[in-house]
Amino acid sequence: MDTFTTRSVLLAAGVSSDEVRRALRDGELTPLRRGAYLTAPPPEFADERHLLLLRAAREHLVPEAVVSHVSAALLHGIELWRTPLDRVHVTRRRAYGGRCGARVHVHVAPLEAEETTFLDGVLVTSAARTVVDIARTLPFEQAVVAADFALRTDLVDRDQLFEAAARVKGWPGAPAARRVVAFADGRSESVGESRSRVRLAAAGLLPDELQWQVIGAGGRIVATTDFAWLGRRTVAEFDGEIKYGRLLRLGETPGEAVFREKRREDAIRDEELAVVRWTWQDLDEFNGVAARVRRAFRSRTR
Repeated sequence: MDTFTTRSVLLAAGVSSDEVRRALRDGELTPLRRGAYLTAPPPEFADERHLLLLRAAREHLVPEAVVSHVSAALLHGIELWRTPLDRVHVTRRRAYGGRCGARVHVHVAPLEAEETTFLDGVLVTSAARTVVDIARTLPFEQAVVAADFALRTDLVDRDQLFEAAARVKGWPGAPAARRVVAFADGRSESVGESRSRVRLAAAGLLPDELQWQVIGAGGRIVATTDFAWLGRRTVAEFDGEIKYGRLLRLGETPGEAVFREKRREDAIRDEELAVVRWTWQDLDEFNGVAARVRRAFRSRTR
């Protein structure tokens, strides 16, 4: 059953204006924007609410408006982190007339035909242009999360990102976009790993390798680690809150998974490697993690 309707649809179905106002007052309808309503409680997640807002806004957009920025990212399935989703973003091929309203942000910029595509009947910016637009307009960390995801899932490749970044040379935010594209790495397997890499770089501790395989005796793969500093004989891992649940084997309890992970870490240390780990809670205050990484470096040089 459709959870979205408009005032015009309700009136055409014989619902009076008074009945619409009563339904809004009683909570039977929830306003999305002027003249557009939800007939069920709003979705729990911000991305789902944004897609409904996009649906409501489309009826009021001019035909040449192309869905862009974070709105296009959601349609492409690009993962976002701590990104405002209270406005629908569109781009028009104009030199003027941009505006930021309460529910719709209209950008104006050049936009070539090859920089657009149709998704589910909606004209949107291409994945590469979307990533670059995000990189021009969002903080570095949020933009890296999106760019890493797009690379990891093969929505784009590095050449496409560099080409898209070159197209916006001289535009507002173009230098920031180039920094994001140069830093992006599809080997980061999660938001937490992308954020960790940004934090490590800021601390002057950018790793040599991502997803580095620890090779033991006889060429056996002991483990694959998130980060590695080869010259320092140090590896590191970001532990997301759901890691052990995600890695549970058939019939295995969380406690057994933790024990197995401990044995895995012991096997890594047996290869004369220092191991550093951190969690979501450490990412906002990263100085302690950086200090532990440096201590691990020192321990390998004694």
